[in-house]
Amino acid sequence: MLSPASAQHEPLATPHVEAVQTFRVGVLANHGVQKGKLRWQPMMEYLEQNVPGTQFEVVPVDFDEMSHQLLNHEIQFIVTNPGQYLNLSTNFPLSWLATMKSDLHNGATFAIGSTIIVRADSELYTLQDLEGKQLVASDPQALGGYQAAIGLFHRMGYTPENFFHSIRFLGFPLEPLVYQVRDGTVDAAITPFCTLEEMISDGLVSADDFRVIHPTQPKGYDCLVSTQLYPNWSFAAADSVSPAMTQQIAQALYDLPADHIAAKTAKTLGWTAPISQLKVIKLFKELQLKMPPPPLHHTMLKWMERNKEWGIALLLLFLVSTIYHLWLEYKFREKSEYLLETERQLKDKALQVERMQSAAILGEIGSGLAHELNQPIAAITQYSEGGMMSLNHQGKGESEMYELLAKVNAQSVRAGAVVHRIRGLLKRRTSAKEPLDMTHVVNNALVLFKREFTQQGIHLSLQTSGEPYQIMGDEVGMSQVLVNLLKNSLDAMSDMATSPDSEQKLIAVQLNFNPNQLSFSVIDNGPGLKGDASELMASFYTTKEQGLGLGLAICRDVVTQHDGKLSISNCNTSPLTTWSRGCVVSITIPV
Repeated sequence: MLSPASAQHEPLATPHVEAVQTFRVGVLANHGVQKGKLRWQPMMEYLEQNVPGTQFEVVPVDFDEMSHQLLNHEIQFIVTNPGQYLNLSTNFPLSWLATMKSDLHNGATFAIGSTIIVRADSELYTLQDLEGKQLVASDPQALGGYQAAIGLFHRMGYTPENFFHSIRFLGFPLEPLVYQVRDGTVDAAITPFCTLEEMISDGLVSADDFRVIHPTQPKGYDCLVSTQLYPNWSFAAADSVSPAMTQQIAQALYDLPADHIAAKTAKTLGWTAPISQLKVIKLFKELQLKMPPPPLHHTMLKWMERNKEWGIALLLLFLVSTIYHLWLEYKFREKSEYLLETERQLKDKALQVERMQSAAILGEIGSGLAHELNQPIAAITQYSEGGMMSLNHQGKGESEMYELLAKVNAQSVRAGAVVHRIRGLLKRRTSAKEPLDMTHVVNNALVLFKREFTQQGIHLSLQTSGEPYQIMGDEVGMSQVLVNLLKNSLDAMSDMATSPDSEQKLIAVQLNFNPNQLSFSVIDNGPGLKGDASELMASFYTTKEQGLGLGLAICRDVVTQHDGKLSISNCNTSPLTTWSRGCVVSITIPV
């Protein structure tokens, strides 16, 4: 025996403290996070009491978050529907521990299905009536909230992808699905089995407001369902949990009494050994696993929540890239416009060079032609003057031959003046100006075309307003202008029909003597302009097959020498006439 003294110095044994393992259990929060915690927390406490050295934390999640947390090893157990379990088991090594027995339907283990509900006053009664309608569901991965119903439509011969007008996924909790139908926002809702009856029992909605499409009530069950039933929720473990621990937890689940607070709160009569998932596998095979993906914005928001730093960095990168792209596009467009403008200017310069070359060639030809024509015109003038003098000496100054020679002489003198003026234009000489009576110029020009007017059946009208007065001008040049304008009008109307039923051909010459300016216009009811007015007045631009493109250019040059202005427009845009078609050429010369 030890002495008291020795016993007094004997060291005390240190008590052994067993390490506590903490497990996080991801549960499908189909009624929201808070309700999920309240429902499953007693179950966690029950497991802690029956599995020594453990601590359990309930983690309410949705489908996407459950996958994410399994991938990151943030949860070690899951409680979800068999459809989600099968989807996850293809990517994660999971051990199936138990199947939940429903607290309804006498503890049935087949308690997942879809119920399609509509308003009680809806005109929809069959599945066929849902064609082209708007539906809502919880999630594409929800077995009872979506997949079971889609399988039903496939078996009935419908293609859900094209059958409905639209299907929107509202996620969890499930109550808004029913509220959407109640409020008439959608035509129908796909809800999990017994969701409507639970909301009616909780006083959230009235049973008189709803009706079930394609309803069935299996024997021994308390709720209406539209599809066949599938196995109830599963309890599964990740591969990070040891086999010994999974065996203890599974045994604790099997031993859960139906009247235990954990069972009542979780709405179950306990757990049983895993049952066959063949029906779920067949459903997925029918659907060929082509479930519609979750909405893109939902996936993006989830990713942003999990990766805030990367999300902000990518967002900033996107904004910077967008601004840089817009800046590059702006600079590219600016350069493109500059190149296009430069190209246009080069084309204009090339056209100007071409016209200058043509003008130079024409000037040489015109000068030579004017020189050659001047001699025969002078000879005609002299011969006609000699004939007139001879007849006058013979006392036949009043004869018809004398008058004829006088007309020949007058025209030859005029032709000579025109030739001299053309030479002056080609040499850029300023024409001599003298007092000019525009009424006389207009009348002489109209006399020249009297025969053409008669042959083409053209009705000519001359309108003069104001008190006539003389201006300082070049009579030959102004005569050229007026003759050219009248000739253009005649050419424009030469192809117009002359039948009795056709519209009468009209040419109107307006001469207005205003106090500050003289204006005269030539108006016709021909086909109108065939090009832009500025192009028509350019040198060597013509719309006539035999034209040289010089007529209007010479007219503009003559009018410019008189400090005037020449304009061309169609009748329907001119204030000078009310004619619906035709062309108006207007000239104004300041006094």
